[in-house]
Amino acid sequence: MARIGYARVSTTDQDLALQLGTLKAAGCDPIRAEKASGTSTNGRAELTTILDFIGEGDMLVITRIDRLARSIGDLQDVVRTLKAKGATLKATEQPIDTGTAAGKAFLDMLGVFAEFETNLRKERQLEGIAKAKAEGVYKGRPPSIDVERVRALKAEGLGPAEIARRLGIGRASVYRVLGGAKV
Repeated sequence: MARIGYARVSTTDQDLALQLGTLKAAGCDPIRAEKASGTSTNGRAELTTILDFIGEGDMLVITRIDRLARSIGDLQDVVRTLKAKGATLKATEQPIDTGTAAGKAFLDMLGVFAEFETNLRKERQLEGIAKAKAEGVYKGRPPSIDVERVRALKAEGLGPAEIARRLGIGRASVYRVLGGAKV
């Protein structure tokens, strides 16, 4: 019966040390950690490794539920995988233990709140972008293609592939500038 720790932060500039210390103090060995977004379980190699190898009687230990998943669907998928393998989930900072009925209920409630928090953050971000656009502050990425240079090279008789090579842009971008006509 292994206690397997899992730690996650969203960005490379965030530190895993606090989670790792907590998981070690909880008796976890091994501990897997990664820096990846929690909005989806896709692309999270360390979590996938744990779920592939966790077995009967093992326990996956996390510090908080939002370290595991920020969507109720992903959270439930992880819990179903653990249950199918005879393993349980425990959080050190929240009363979550899928080995108990109360722990399962609390897990679902926290999962809903984690997803709600993610959705609120997305709404605030979109509102901020809309406000910045309305004020003329947010203009998007500056153009990376010198349209006049593309046209000048075309006028010199160069083909789209050569223009793209010289300017370090894609051929499709050259076609877009030249009005979509293949030359």
